[in-house]
Amino acid sequence: MTEPFLPFSRPTIDEQTIAAVADVLRSGWITSGPKVQAFEARLSEYFGGRPVRTFNSGTCTMEIALRIAGIGPGDEVITTPISWVATANVILEVGATPVFADIDPVTRNIDLNKLEAAITPRTKAIIPVYLAGLPVDMDRLYAIAEHHRLRVVEDAAQALGSSWRGKRIGAFGDFVSFSFQANKNITTSEGGCLVLNDAEEVALAEKYRLQGVTRSGYDGIEVDVLGGKFNMTDIAATIGLGQFAGIDAVTAQRRALARHYFTSFGTDFEARCGAQLPVADFEQSNWHMFQIVLPERIQRADFMERMAKLNIGTGYHYPAIHLFKLYRALGFAEGMFPIAESVGRRIVTLPMFTAMTENHVERVVSAVKSILQRE
Repeated sequence: MTEPFLPFSRPTIDEQTIAAVADVLRSGWITSGPKVQAFEARLSEYFGGRPVRTFNSGTCTMEIALRIAGIGPGDEVITTPISWVATANVILEVGATPVFADIDPVTRNIDLNKLEAAITPRTKAIIPVYLAGLPVDMDRLYAIAEHHRLRVVEDAAQALGSSWRGKRIGAFGDFVSFSFQANKNITTSEGGCLVLNDAEEVALAEKYRLQGVTRSGYDGIEVDVLGGKFNMTDIAATIGLGQFAGIDAVTAQRRALARHYFTSFGTDFEARCGAQLPVADFEQSNWHMFQIVLPERIQRADFMERMAKLNIGTGYHYPAIHLFKLYRALGFAEGMFPIAESVGRRIVTLPMFTAMTENHVERVVSAVKSILQRE
């Protein structure tokens, strides 16, 4: 009998949350309102009392952070080539110049040695990315930023529930941006939040979130910056509140699934199959994704097609940003960041979502081994 299709990601929304959304729809207040405020308060509590504002994506959060930091034309911002393209696009959106630094071949995060070597007098900010929820060396990152007087916009889109040496990502640092998109550990269907530093930054974030508007009294209104339309709805915030109630359990479950992946692959998998497993970090990573890097002998599309024939979904996160046409037109070319190019060509995301079971993991591992051992 054919096994049912196993997607690489799937959100879990409980009936209590569905009912709460229905209540919001009946209330007549469905855009930004009391649920958004409640969600922001819950997030702030989780991040140790730091101010938090929610938005309709985890992309605009990074753009707004750059604008608050005063980043614009003539400035350079350093980031990784291995991320969703939004990470670099927001740099272009504010008129600044993206600068890439190659990745560490083991963690697949930005190589901090290469990041520091890429700093110039024009560098004003860094956007590190925590791929699959694994943080970079946060102590080293912030030491570099402090030494060179740089702002940090953490692309922690995948890292809600991750930590660094016992401290939650988002509870310390500079700007920290999270995503609540549908495949994240905690979702609002679409959305994101930005952790800020002080009341002045909060006021600017609120302006940029909604057309630059500041209101006062019953009819006072002023616009002194160019904002956009980035507010979160009460519908989305209600989903977020329901999801957030189980964040610790979600993180624990995903770590347990990751452990079972390693157990099922076995200690000889890399030697026998030539594929690379991720870093076995069960303390700091939230295991947003479980990714392997395929051996050169097999094409990724071929591997993914064979997995699909076994009714198992896969993804790839991510191709190297600098090789897209938009970035080639800016002067980037193949060979500039060889580790990122190699990983971006061979990385595959295996199924990882909260409702998975150990049997699902074993099925995936069996399929991966059967394909790679035939090559």
